[in-house]
Amino acid sequence: MLELLDVSKSYHGIAAVRTLSLTAAPGQVIGLLGPNGSGKSTSVRLVVGLLRPSRGQVRWRGVDIQQQLRAYQAVVGYVPEEPRLYACLTATEYLELVGGLRDLPRSTLVRRVNRYLELFGLDSDRHSPLSSFSKGMRQKILLAAALLHDPELVVLDEPGSGLDVASTLILRTLIASLAARGKTVIYSSHVLDEVEKTCGHVVILHNGHVVAHNSVARLREVANAASLEEIFAALAVDQDVARVGRELADAVKL
Repeated sequence: MLELLDVSKSYHGIAAVRTLSLTAAPGQVIGLLGPNGSGKSTSVRLVVGLLRPSRGQVRWRGVDIQQQLRAYQAVVGYVPEEPRLYACLTATEYLELVGGLRDLPRSTLVRRVNRYLELFGLDSDRHSPLSSFSKGMRQKILLAAALLHDPELVVLDEPGSGLDVASTLILRTLIASLAARGKTVIYSSHVLDEVEKTCGHVVILHNGHVVAHNSVARLREVANAASLEEIFAALAVDQDVARVGRELADAVKL
């Protein structure tokens, strides 16, 4: 089980995340939502161990991850928000590099790389440099790299970025299949519709605080809302979005 216990993170005395607590069990898909500046990206980096909490603990199987950071990161699969790849490498070279760093046996690595490239529709581009790939193609490489070592915890930060409709539907099924196999999945996204269709529970952040943490169904019931979008707007949006939208359209008349 993944646990965040009263986790806070500050930069130069300014709090980005304040007393964040949550648990994620095997088989759960938890959506992490929040507007820009809410602490969502910081929370993701705390979960994967790229940042150390200013206060509190991130625990995996009851142990503070800072006490076993390398062992912990060995069981984490991570898709970062920014697709920063070694653009001079080919798709095959990049995945083999990642698999080598993960200490996968060569025969296993070759089989998995070949299979992922085939399933993601990238087999004919396997020897092309990543610099020639579209954003969606690069996103598929990031997903494959995150799954190569069969991680127990999968952390996805905007995993659908750049994907077409068919690939988005495949991603949704992939996440459900990972959860069915007992993986713990953290899914961070701005696409509320995808989170609602993919995640059993959601955590909504606002100004570094958790303002909601429950199943989508329970949040709808408590908030008397028809959709996750309505819940998010009520809890985490400070603007009158309808008014601002109309005023932006009217700005061309000034």
